[in-house]
Amino acid sequence: MEHRELKRLVQLMNDNGLVELEIEREGERIHLRKVDPTAGRTMAVPMGALPMHGMPGMVPGAAPAVGVEAETPADDPRLKFIRSPMVGTFYRRPAPDQPAYAEVGAAVGEESVVCIIEAMKVNNEIKAEIEGDIVEVLAEDGQPVEFDQPLFRVRV
Repeated sequence: MEHRELKRLVQLMNDNGLVELEIEREGERIHLRKVDPTAGRTMAVPMGALPMHGMPGMVPGAAPAVGVEAETPADDPRLKFIRSPMVGTFYRRPAPDQPAYAEVGAAVGEESVVCIIEAMKVNNEIKAEIEGDIVEVLAEDGQPVEFDQPLFRVRV
């Protein structure tokens, strides 16, 4: 599908207040979904190119890259967010009877595992990718999270 046609579909979604659109024609399937409807961002992913857990470029079982917000929260310029790199279910601990990976007040490094996101029956360990102290856990254990959703607030 050409860039022009994708732009037309995104405009169609915006004009009609659609959050998600899936089209299949001539053996090609396109799925468009607004990541954050209030921000107007849309993600286009050819369905045939998706790995098992639904994010382009990800390998099942591999630790995906975690987005760290470039902008800082207004209240403290040293605060950054660890964001979800995928859609899935957020888990704070490796098993129900084990302690959480990261608690408020805990120091984390770039390689520190802070949570698991389960997507399509695959548990993906999420690393902090920044150094600092966890200030706030923003996601609920066992609840769904969206792509780019803030999971933790970290003071760097």
